[in-house]
Amino acid sequence: MKFAIAGGGTGGHLFPALAVGEVLLERGHEVLIFISEKEVDALAIQGRREFRFEKLPSIGLPRLLSPAILTFFTRFNASLSPCRRIFSEFKPDAVLGMGGFTSTAPILAGKFRRVPTFVHESNAIPGKANRLNARLADAVLLGFEECQRHFPRARCVVTGTPIRRSLALRVPREQALAQFGLRPDRKTLLVMGGSQGAHGINEAMRAAAVGGKLGDIQILHLAGATDAPELERAYRKEGVAAHVAAFCHQMENAYSAADLVVARSGAASLSEISHFSLPSLLIPYPHAAENHQQLNAEIFARAGAATLLKESATLGETLAGEIRGLMATPARLQHMAERSGELAPRDAAVNVADAIERMK
Repeated sequence: MKFAIAGGGTGGHLFPALAVGEVLLERGHEVLIFISEKEVDALAIQGRREFRFEKLPSIGLPRLLSPAILTFFTRFNASLSPCRRIFSEFKPDAVLGMGGFTSTAPILAGKFRRVPTFVHESNAIPGKANRLNARLADAVLLGFEECQRHFPRARCVVTGTPIRRSLALRVPREQALAQFGLRPDRKTLLVMGGSQGAHGINEAMRAAAVGGKLGDIQILHLAGATDAPELERAYRKEGVAAHVAAFCHQMENAYSAADLVVARSGAASLSEISHFSLPSLLIPYPHAAENHQQLNAEIFARAGAATLLKESATLGETLAGEIRGLMATPARLQHMAERSGELAPRDAAVNVADAIERMK
């Protein structure tokens, strides 16, 4: 069969889309993946020649009374028209949207062709895009069971949030650390803010590193392209052992090297953290749609898998103290790691592929 998957705009949409695509390809199907025009998408698909990729304009819905609504409809039509043209040639058997308004045009184009359409919502609460997309879809696939109450009229299936095939196995710790020039005899902190970095976390870590407040902890920091050079200089000035990068193509090495993770709480990141059974200190993005990152993080905190901090509270001393405290209590870290692993989605990409094959 032929499947079209819309997964562009953020790593949280694109990486799960790639994971589902990998399963479908393995089963002998053809897969077309829509991505956005953003640089992060182009970076994430480097070397991925097994898929056919098509770019669509990335769009966000403004307030209805905003003058920007006219621009939204113009850009939406600029997405819908090529989708319909591509589908007339590709002839998909089903369409899957992984979230965001980048998914809306492909789902609507699929409805026009009268093929089954699906939405995947990875977060604990859906955003505006998937509330709309769900009205067009034949079924809604969920990362968290807690989200089901937000789709009372939809056919829902809890699948978990897919992770990429490359993350299937843990790399030996010393081998992973060697990839980043880090030492095996030190505790390692992985800091990440999603596919584009997180300025708030970067600034908090810069303050936490001042004056030796982090002790002898070494840091693997994925900071995004904008902040990476300055952070690297800041760590060097403070004598902190650190590897700073804008982005990491081999996240299996990053997760395998880590003893503790400081991160945002997007659903895709949490799925990967739990897959590697890692304890985490979560700092939700405070401006996330529908406050979904806070709600995602609370699920992990209630389970004992994570410590939760508000970004407004992450002053340098506070964050440094939390990190030192966790690193100094191996029994607590082990307990958190075990709880994290219990939250890991089992075969989520397979579950999604099964659902869209079966409902087709």
